[in-house]
Amino acid sequence: MGRRHLVVGAGPVGRAVAEELVAGGGEVVLASRSGRGPEIAGVRRTALDAADTGQVVAAASGARAVCNCVNPPGYDQWVTMWPPIAAALLSAAERTGAVLATVGNLYPYGPVEGAMVEGMPDVATGSKARVRAVMWADALEAHRSGRARVVEVRGSDYMGAGVGDGGHIPRLVPRALDGKSVWVFGSADQPHSWTDVRDMARALVLVAGREDALGRVWHAPTNPPRTQREAVGDVCRAAGREPVTVRSIPRPVLTAGGWVSPLLRELRETLYQFERPYVLDSTAITRDLGLEPTPWVEVCRRTAGLEYCQA
Repeated sequence: MGRRHLVVGAGPVGRAVAEELVAGGGEVVLASRSGRGPEIAGVRRTALDAADTGQVVAAASGARAVCNCVNPPGYDQWVTMWPPIAAALLSAAERTGAVLATVGNLYPYGPVEGAMVEGMPDVATGSKARVRAVMWADALEAHRSGRARVVEVRGSDYMGAGVGDGGHIPRLVPRALDGKSVWVFGSADQPHSWTDVRDMARALVLVAGREDALGRVWHAPTNPPRTQREAVGDVCRAAGREPVTVRSIPRPVLTAGGWVSPLLRELRETLYQFERPYVLDSTAITRDLGLEPTPWVEVCRRTAGLEYCQA
């Protein structure tokens, strides 16, 4: 096959994957429902219904890899939107021979004791976690039966350039950089892993291009955990500002808000991620494939909207 790649999903991760592929000499088609968005040098945008198997198969024809960077627009829509999208993308991999490389998350593991490592069972019982776990189980079964070649990269909550309101810390940054106090879900003082979107992109592109990396889950390279309070303070300091006050939203307030806000209602299922340690171990991808996380200070500068210049 040639150098063409199909990237499905044009959010922060999809754009970062497209840029990473172009930097490596790839030809990239970046697909989204509208097909519109800021121009990216070397990338061709196209409109695509990711749940339409015929459209996805046609778009994937001749591609080396199909990168699943889809993020359904509504947190409360995962259970209905993901299954047809996952089925269409897996079908495209089966029919065209392209590698299916999926951007995953840590939800399928559920609450665990200690750090999350590759190979842990996907035993979460929540609806959003189960839909992601089933996606991977179906893809892995197709790989093991020889019908497709697949790989999944899982990361924690995103930081970095362009994440904006889609990230727990990035959504707080404008207010924090204005010197105003911010409110966080769960505890402000539990250790939590944060993955830079570019590190997710680097990992996905790397494993999608290596036959010896397929057929398994990898964790994106991720720095040691920082609490939400520490992460907000680190971003402020990286931008040359003083840390601001970080307060926790009381659980009863979230519960009450769930009656009127679908987002807050859905967050009940995953709130444990911010009420207890939530730590990703990415040792394997560094040890086996040589991929290190971006230095934390650079992650913080990107999150603040600044370019990083190392002294």
